[in-house]
Amino acid sequence: MSKKALVVVSFGTSVDVAFPAITNVEDKLKSAFPDHDFFRAFTSKMIIRKLARTRNIVISSPEEVFEKLVAGNYEEVICQPTHIIPGLEYEKMLDMILPYKDDFKSFCIGKPLLTTEEDYEKVAEIVMQQVPCPLPEDEAFLLMGHGTRHAADRTYNKMEHVLRDLGYNNAFIGTVEGFPEADYIRRRFVRKGIRKVYMMPLLIVAGDHARNDLAGDGEDSWQSRMERDGYETEVILKGIGEIDAIAGLFVEHAKKSLEEPIQ
Repeated sequence: MSKKALVVVSFGTSVDVAFPAITNVEDKLKSAFPDHDFFRAFTSKMIIRKLARTRNIVISSPEEVFEKLVAGNYEEVICQPTHIIPGLEYEKMLDMILPYKDDFKSFCIGKPLLTTEEDYEKVAEIVMQQVPCPLPEDEAFLLMGHGTRHAADRTYNKMEHVLRDLGYNNAFIGTVEGFPEADYIRRRFVRKGIRKVYMMPLLIVAGDHARNDLAGDGEDSWQSRMERDGYETEVILKGIGEIDAIAGLFVEHAKKSLEEPIQ
């Protein structure tokens, strides 16, 4: 019987209370592929070093995991990233693991969360279940994405257009490191006469960005700025990886990858 491996690759987090978002996705994938041995990998070397230094937790990089798989004579591999967009981190992962593709009889890589048109629609419907719907005209739901200098930053604009197409006219997407940024969103709220803002990270984990940039006590956090502007705010402080239906979409992507093995 051939040896099979399931590798789940995440950027990672060093925030303890954020970790369950990653393990939730991992657990759903492990349940879907019970005949595969499970391996975890983080792409962030900074987080790997921090966990080892401060908590004596050892997390492997993707290259380290694949070296183990080659040494362990694994023949079939499914690699599923927990990335939301096909941006820099996804491409970084591909650069790390594609050199190993010829070492296995079967090598499959799942796509990021937002890849197909159907993905956008499914994710939109899932995240909108996190707030009371339909929202009154003077209430908004603001999702905070990471943002990127990569061309995949357009993913966030596309996601908002899909929300509009599905009838969610008071749902907005902003980003920390891309476009749309927070001030742009605040100007839109003024024009729409928004009174109350629900806020939630559009991130797999509610880590540093969620707890500092979105909902931190500092004067520059999104919540602080919104409240200074006179908005009532309510933060839903959880990563979308904690939502079972989102984890289920990663399972769908992993299963789909079996139809398109890497040649």
